[in-house]
Amino acid sequence: MLTRPPLTLPPDQMREAGRRAIELIIDRMNEGELGPVLVRRSRHDLEQGWDEPIPEHGQDLVGLLERLAVDALPSGMHSDHPRCFAFVPTSGNYPAVLADALTAAFLSVPGAWLVGSGPTQLELVTLRWLRELLGLDGCFGGLFVSGGSIANLTALTAARDSLLGGDLTAARVYCSTQAHPSIARALHIIGLTREQLVVLPPDDRLRLDPALLAERIRQDRDGGGRPFLVVATIGTTGTGAVDPLAELADVCEREGLWLHADGALGAAAAATDRGRRMLAGLNRVDSLTLDPHKWLFQPYELGCVLLRRPEQLKQTFAMARHFLDSGYLMVSESEGLEPNLSDYGPQQTRGLRALKLWLSLKTFGANAFRDAVDQGITLAEHAATLIGEHPELEAASEPGLGVVTLRYRPPGLPPGPDLDSLQAELARTVLEAGFAMITTTAVRGETVLRMCTINPRTSARHIDDTLDHIVACGRALAARAERSAATAHPGR
Repeated sequence: MLTRPPLTLPPDQMREAGRRAIELIIDRMNEGELGPVLVRRSRHDLEQGWDEPIPEHGQDLVGLLERLAVDALPSGMHSDHPRCFAFVPTSGNYPAVLADALTAAFLSVPGAWLVGSGPTQLELVTLRWLRELLGLDGCFGGLFVSGGSIANLTALTAARDSLLGGDLTAARVYCSTQAHPSIARALHIIGLTREQLVVLPPDDRLRLDPALLAERIRQDRDGGGRPFLVVATIGTTGTGAVDPLAELADVCEREGLWLHADGALGAAAAATDRGRRMLAGLNRVDSLTLDPHKWLFQPYELGCVLLRRPEQLKQTFAMARHFLDSGYLMVSESEGLEPNLSDYGPQQTRGLRALKLWLSLKTFGANAFRDAVDQGITLAEHAATLIGEHPELEAASEPGLGVVTLRYRPPGLPPGPDLDSLQAELARTVLEAGFAMITTTAVRGETVLRMCTINPRTSARHIDDTLDHIVACGRALAARAERSAATAHPGR
């Protein structure tokens, strides 16, 4: 009598659970604005339902799937909700969900060609498509990683090895105050101190200032420093500002520095004509990061790192460079035109993250992605127009790549701590009301409201309704403050 191997299920149970899982996925992805934008639950509440002993005996898989879909998984921010404007929302897409399931089922590993030749070829093709979508030169190459943080770390490690070798003495890196904290963290990991990161104030458009950068480089060289790297940002998380890539590239070429562009949020805008104009000089960077799980609408995790000279990744990360005395991995060494993508980054075992982007591009076509990216820019411009026309709203910065910042200012309230406090309280009030989700950020030292408009499920109506809601909440807070002041100081 045949016995079933451990950790397997009969095919009929697998099909039943699979059908139910697909139903749950379809229901969730079609919630739209009917579902909540945020489900807030306390640690205590979740521990009550989920902190349980390790199960010694198995349970019904269908029931477990339903419990997860009803309780644990919906808890938190629903970043695909059309009125979710917090952080950098993403929508995901159905073919990409199926791609992740297939990748897991086939145990696909695009690391060594011997182990995953088909998955490796799919990743190479998808990288080429992405390069073409963004209008990058054919020399660019790289690999998919988990997200922008690891992409930045990978690129900065290659820059360090290419320009500094093993000597980090007096090395200097430059960025603006608007750069993402993953830059400072990556430099910490690769051995540079915080003092070796020169953080410059931005210009009046909140961009890295090329003239100020050039002057600081000169000063540092005169003082014995070794400038080697400039980090530009394509779509700052605060305001969506784009650093002037062409002018920064001029400085870097003149000074012999590496130019890295952190485009985790905004590089995808290059898929559109107007976005490409805003990103003039993109082909002149030495390295670029972007997150398809942001503005290319993929489920988490999917980041990407691209280098103009991708062989510099291999010079840093090639497994053969780091072999000790074991021949265990030599059988998988690459020969000829069959690359091992594990030689191009810090991971040896790698999931086939590329498949979700490959399958969604094949399903919808590149034009659908261009239209969706373009819509995010249009919505930011639409929001900026409404803000400029409303007597109680004011723009805090010019609209960036899919990001707008604003203040609610009741008549007669000047800039200062009271206005800052009002914005913070207003953001909390909007959040607690549950109608929409926005965040605060700091612009030129002032607290402001921030909306990111890149979700393709968001329409102009959702922008209109959310701004109306912000004004209504702001008026209610202002009226409450007036009543409190009148009570505290009667007769005034």
